Amino acid sequence: MAGTRDYYQILGVPRNASQEEIKRAYRRLARQYHPDVNKDPNAEERFKEINEAYEVLSDPEKRAQYDRFGHVGPSSGGPRPGDFGGIPPDIVDLFGDLFGFDFGFGGRRSHPRPERGQDVQVEVTLSFEEAVFGTQRTVEVTRWEPCPRCNGTGMEPGTRPVTCPQCGGTGEVQQIRETFFGRFVTVSTCPRCNGQGVIITTPCQECGGRGMVRRTRQVVVEIPPGVDEGTLIRLAGEGELGRHGGPPGDLYVRVHVQPHPLFKREGQNLLLEVPINVAQAALGDEIEVPALDGSKVKLSIPPGTQPGKVIRLKGHGVPDMRNPNRRGDMLVTVRVVIPKKLTPEQRELFRKLGETLGKTPTPDERNFFEKMLDALGEALGK
Repeated sequence: MAGTRDYYQILGVPRNASQEEIKRAYRRLARQYHPDVNKDPNAEERFKEINEAYEVLSDPEKRAQYDRFGHVGPSSGGPRPGDFGGIPPDIVDLFGDLFGFDFGFGGRRSHPRPERGQDVQVEVTLSFEEAVFGTQRTVEVTRWEPCPRCNGTGMEPGTRPVTCPQCGGTGEVQQIRETFFGRFVTVSTCPRCNGQGVIITTPCQECGGRGMVRRTRQVVVEIPPGVDEGTLIRLAGEGELGRHGGPPGDLYVRVHVQPHPLFKREGQNLLLEVPINVAQAALGDEIEVPALDGSKVKLSIPPGTQPGKVIRLKGHGVPDMRNPNRRGDMLVTVRVVIPKKLTPEQRELFRKLGETLGKTPTPDERNFFEKMLDALGEALGK
C-alpha cells in the first residue's frame, strides 16, 4: 500500500520536483496502470497507490505536511466538491479523453462545440500580363449561407421549438457505471436533438429545417502583381458557414496563367529571344526590344556578340508578390540570323570577308564562324 512507500518514489520524481513534473509523471503512470487498460491483476492496486501519491503531492499544503512529518493527517469533511471521489479534478479531462466518460456527480449540460466552416476553392485564368502586373477579378462562389426566411433558426417564422423528450432539454444522454473507485457517467450527445435540447416541430419551408441554404455569390478578388501558375490567393472568412457559432472557412483562388507569344518566365525574370544579323553581331549595335508593358527598351549589342549570348536588363522583370517595388530582370537571348538568300553583291562581300579572315579562325572566333559558315553553306545550297 501507499503508506509503506515514499510518495516521490511511487511517482518516480525527485523530492524537489516541480508541480508540472509531478503532474506529467502522474499522467504517464495513470495511463499505464488504469484498470480499464492494464489487465494485470496488480494494476488496480498500483493505480490506487499512484492516485493516493498524486493527491498528496499535487496539493502544496498536503505536500508540505508530508515533507515535514512523512505522512498527512486526516482531512475533515470527506472529499471536497469537485474532487470526484478522491480523483484530482485536473485529471478528470484526462480520463474523459482516454476512456470516453465523465465523472458523474450531478449532471452538466454539454453543448455542441463550434465548428469552423469548410474552405472553398475556385480557379481563375489570367493573361500573362495580368499575372505579372496584377488585376481584379470577380469570381462566383457557391456556399451555405444562413436562411433568409428563418434567419438560421431552421423554424418556420412564428413557431417555437419544443423540449426534446429523450434528453429532457439537457442535450445529452447518460449511462451510469459503478466501479471499484467510484461512480462514472458516460455522457454522449442526444441523438434525437443533436445536443440542442429542443426539437423543431415546424421546419422552415425554405431551408427544410437546416437553417442554411445554398447561394451563389460574386466575390471580388484582388490579384496581386507577380502571381504565377498555381498560386493560391486566400480570402479569409469567404468560405462555408461555420456550425454552432463557429467561424466561416476561407476562400482560396487558384491561379492559371496563359502563355505569351514572346515572353517566358523564370521566377521573377522575364525571358526574351531577339534576332540580330551577322553584321550587328560582329560590329555591335544598339537596338530596341519590346517590354511586357508595350513600351520599348534600348539594348546594347557589344561587338563580337556570339549566338546565344544573354544580356541582362535590370528591373524589367516580374514584381515580387510580397514587395511589388522590387522586380526581377529581363534576360534577352541573342539569336544571330544567317541570311538564306544573298544578292550577288552580298555574296561577293562575304567572299572577300572570308579571304581576310583566313581559312582557320582563332579559338575565340571558331565557334561563332563555324556555326555561321555551316549555316551559310546550308542556306546557299538550298
